[in-house]
Amino acid sequence: MHYRSMFPDDLFAQLDRFQRDLQQAFDMESSIRGFARGGFPALNVGTTQKSIEMYVFAPGLEPGTIDVQLEQGVLTIAGQRTDDLHSQAQRATVQINERFAGSFRRVLTLPDEVDAESVSAHYRDGVLHISVARRESVQPRRISVH
Repeated sequence: MHYRSMFPDDLFAQLDRFQRDLQQAFDMESSIRGFARGGFPALNVGTTQKSIEMYVFAPGLEPGTIDVQLEQGVLTIAGQRTDDLHSQAQRATVQINERFAGSFRRVLTLPDEVDAESVSAHYRDGVLHISVARRESVQPRRISVH
């Protein structure tokens, strides 16, 4: 359990926060949430016989601000999330800020079997769902025996 003081003048709380920030900056140990750094937005990627399905967990974004590009088998997801607390700096003193804010970019290399012309992306309830179809020539097919 971490001790967090709500009072900014507490020197020990500031040192504790500084130590945690340094540890997180250099900690690449995996956990239940994935890697400690470089993991925003979090991704789930799976495959079906007909497509590659990606779920990008990025709450607090406007769909129009998310940039999704597929070029030569490389999928890039980029955007920016604003920092609500710092934009209201005159009204609020920030005590704890654990939510990611700023620009982000995730890059995934997809297999050669994808059809770059059949990509769809939908954003709903903070989750971006990207579906990339596989080319028909690589999809399994049933061959009837006579």
